[in-house]
Order: sequence, then C-alpha cells, then structure tokens
Amino acid sequence: MTQLVDWDLAVTTASRLAGGGPSVSYAEAAEVVSELRRATDESEAHVFDFTHLQAKVEHPPVRVVDRGDWAEVNVAGFQTVLAPVTQKLREQRSSNPGPLATAIGARATGVQVGGILAFLASKVLGQYEVFSQAPGQLLLIAPNIVAAERSLGTDPRDFRLWVCLHEVTHRTQFTAVPWLRDHFLKEVFNFVDAADPDAMKDRLTTAVSEVGRALRERDTEISIIDLVQTPEQKAVLDRLTAMMTLLEGHAEYVMNGVGPRVVPSVESIRSKFQTRRKGTGPLDRALRRLLGIDVKMRQYAEGSRFVAAVVKSTGMDGFNRVWESVQTLPTMAEIGDAQAWVARVHGTSSVETG
Repeated sequence: MTQLVDWDLAVTTASRLAGGGPSVSYAEAAEVVSELRRATDESEAHVFDFTHLQAKVEHPPVRVVDRGDWAEVNVAGFQTVLAPVTQKLREQRSSNPGPLATAIGARATGVQVGGILAFLASKVLGQYEVFSQAPGQLLLIAPNIVAAERSLGTDPRDFRLWVCLHEVTHRTQFTAVPWLRDHFLKEVFNFVDAADPDAMKDRLTTAVSEVGRALRERDTEISIIDLVQTPEQKAVLDRLTAMMTLLEGHAEYVMNGVGPRVVPSVESIRSKFQTRRKGTGPLDRALRRLLGIDVKMRQYAEGSRFVAAVVKSTGMDGFNRVWESVQTLPTMAEIGDAQAWVARVHGTSSVETG
C-alpha cells in the first residue's frame, strides 16, 4: 500500500518527544479540567453577547486533552486531507518504488512529521479542529495551558477564560455559519487536489527534512508553506489565507473586546503573552518561521484590524454580513482595505480606517 507517512509512527514519535508537560497532582489535574469546561461555557455566553452569532448545535462539544491526544486528532485530520494524494499515488503505483523502499521512506517521514507535531503539541493552547469529524471539535490542551500560565505568572482563572474566549469564538464561527466548514474543507481539498502527487510527495519530504536542518543549524529562511505551494495552488492558497486571516482576526478582536469586561488581569496577560508569541530563542524562532507560525501571528493583527474597521463603520450586525455567503467573504486585498469590502457588500464607502 502506498503511504506518504507512517502516521502511527508519527503519533508515537510526537507523544514521546512532546513529553507530558508540567507536573500536577491528580486533584490539580481534575481542577484544571473542570475549570476549563466552566470557562468554555462562560465564554460561549460572552461570545454570543458580543458577536450576535448563535451556535447552531445543542451542546457544542469541548475536549480537554493532553499532548499525545492532540497529536492523534491532528494526524487523523492530516490523513483525511492527504487521502486524495495517497489515492493518486496508489493508482500510479507501477511507477513508484518497491514496497520496501516505500515503507522505509514512509517511516522516515513519519519520524520527521512526529518531530513537527511534538513541537506544536508543546505550544498549542487550544484549537477548533474541523477535519476529523463534523461539525468539528474544540480541543483545549491542558498541560500547555498550565505551563503557560505558570511561566507567565498569570492568574489561572483569568488566563483560562482568556484562552477560552478565543477558541470558543472559532467554535462559534464554524457552528453558527452552516456553510463555513464545508466551504473551508472544499478549499483545502482543492489545494491538495491541485498538486501533482509525485511532486507533492517530494515537496513533503523536502519540507519535513528542512525541520531537521533547522534543528541542527537553529536558523531557517524557509517556510513549509513555501515548500508545498505550486503555481496551480496559488489561487486557492490566496483564498484560504484570506479566510484564515478573517477567522483568526475575528477571534482576536472578540477576545480583546470581551476580555476587559470579564478578565480582571487582561492587560497583564496580553503584555506577557505577546512576548511569548515572538518565541523564546533562535531555535524556537527558526521553527516558528519554518512551520508558518509567524504567518499566523500576522493573521491575528491584519484580520483584527479589518474586523475593527468594518465594525466601526457598520456595527457588529453590519460586519456579520461577512458570514452570509461565500461571496461576502473578503478577499486578501479587502483584508488590507476594509473600505473596499464595505463598498462591495454594503454599497457604501463610509468605513473609517484610522
């Protein structure tokens, strides 16, 4: 069977390398889980009041997980995304290397992918994961949240609620807007389908190998996004980037809008967390660049500015027209020019961007 990556080995490697996180007692762990579930429920009410978006599920799920669980869920998502490429490779198996060479390559890539996942599994605080099941699932990575609040010296209750406000906004986006998940998945599959399977396999191998070089040399100017993109995929990637910038910026805007009302120490948390987002050293910064995390940081700022400008001009309900259809999503150019989006969707150019 043709396989790009030994996914079981990737999960095993990620779990081993990521470690278990900070030391906590059983009672402390139970308290963290309980508090995160409570903060999630509280955040749902705050997000609804602020955004006017109602999640269309009876009980939006939340899973409080450890690092290994997070890696396993994301591997399941990767398998779903890469299934079309794997199928194409199977159909072209006559031109592929023999089974032994394929197995060795898949195991080597599995170890390297596991290394990437291990790094991310120790950094990610929360995620709304949409690939492995509908309508998606909210993941909160308890050991990372505890590690972050300890290293930053923040109030645990405040920090947990602050994190949940951001992640619950993502859950609200995908459950309040019925077409959003299907459209997002369609675009992701369009991106993958636009790739030549052999080229995709080579680029994936190159990308994960670059992680090893970054670890050895503690520097890189290459991003995995640069390595996997082909000319045919550029149009799809531009649309995906615009969509992700909107989603991340909206969550950042909501978190910053609600935070001062319900999180007493929010200013201290923001200041400390901004430093954390920049990375802690040359190796950390190199891996963040390679894995595209620096791109995500820019999405927070650019998307938040777009949301703020539109809300200032049209109000929250006017901004919410962005969720009406695929056609009302902003383009990447409109993310940088909110006035253009308002003019196109509302028929007016009254937005203030100062």
